[in-house]
Amino acid sequence: MKLSEELKYRGLIYQTTYKNLATLDNKNVTFYFGVDPSSDSMTIGNLAAIMLVKLFLKHGHKGVLLVGGATGMIGDPDGKKSARPKISPKIIKNYKEGIKAEYERLLKDKDFTLVDNYDWFKKIKYIDFLNEIGRHVPLRTMLSRDFVQSRINTEDEGLSYAEFSYSLIQAYDFYFLNQYFDVTLQLCGADQWGNSIAGVDLIRRKSSHEVNVLSLPLIVNKSTGIKFGKSEIGAIWLNENKTSVTKFYQFWINLADQHIEDYLKIYTTLPKREIDQIMTNHQAEPSQRIAQHILAKEVTTLVHGEDKTLAAIKVSQFLTGERSLSEINKDDLDLISQEIPVIKLMENLSIANILVEAGLASSLTEGRQLLKDQAIRINNKKVNKNNFESGDFEGQYLILRKGKAFKDSALIKI
Repeated sequence: MKLSEELKYRGLIYQTTYKNLATLDNKNVTFYFGVDPSSDSMTIGNLAAIMLVKLFLKHGHKGVLLVGGATGMIGDPDGKKSARPKISPKIIKNYKEGIKAEYERLLKDKDFTLVDNYDWFKKIKYIDFLNEIGRHVPLRTMLSRDFVQSRINTEDEGLSYAEFSYSLIQAYDFYFLNQYFDVTLQLCGADQWGNSIAGVDLIRRKSSHEVNVLSLPLIVNKSTGIKFGKSEIGAIWLNENKTSVTKFYQFWINLADQHIEDYLKIYTTLPKREIDQIMTNHQAEPSQRIAQHILAKEVTTLVHGEDKTLAAIKVSQFLTGERSLSEINKDDLDLISQEIPVIKLMENLSIANILVEAGLASSLTEGRQLLKDQAIRINNKKVNKNNFESGDFEGQYLILRKGKAFKDSALIKI
């Protein structure tokens, strides 16, 4: 499958300046993609863009991956209702290292160039920048941006000059990379289209070079309408210290059937024939959640590696009752304790007492009411009783759960 065909098949095109995408099939280009270090990790929203980058690299194009050490000091105002709090240089340095490490981990089998826009902006004098770059950017273009119009007349802090200049700074990135790295294409998310077009315009005005932009659509959880990766527990991060490998794996397992095929196309490198077969099998037995299990394993392996993925699958099986708790060993217990409380059962403690100790009930009264309402499960079976019985345990353990979600659980140990 040619690149232009695969881009369309995987749904990775939102807008582009290319008149004919087949241009990408006939001539290799050098592209760039950038992330600002607003955190020490990217989310699965960024991961969709990384999959776009992987696709271009697979088809022989050259990649320049940028960490926005300079733009990160300002913060992109597009889509924001207020200015982002200022981040210290020391914190930004740590954030940059985190983003760089994820680039290298996710693209470890690919060849690319890593750059930091702070490296060229730290050498630029303000008057020189205005004289050499600012004079090529029409004010009417900057004023027409949606985020400017939405915030410039607000009664609170409005829009700062620094934020207003953000698109000009990013436009210069494209110009600099075009001049020194022969970059002729910027890949970006849908929310970066305006900033990217500013770069196209600057390059055309200043050097008369023809460059292009290709954006991928904003990935949305179709069942909630919320930006993909957001949930009741917050963003889904690629750093396991921010989102554990088991929680990461469980996120994909718990996706609704709606548009699960789209996620297989975007977040895996599986070929069309294999995805087609997965969906055929899935639709034949939807209760088995075949597509979700394959998606979860593929994405978690990509982000965290095979060994950690297998460990996450094992922990998930303990928590959902697919694997007997009697098989738990010390390593398993350590992993489980990172996900849910592990409570040692003392004599004469009622189930309500343990619910309170595990944080599943705020008081004994609430604990007793949850039991009365049959909202408590032991090893996935609803119960309404005051005390544990020996038959509740599998070996030395049982899972005490409020509702169905494994996050509202505790492992009880004799």
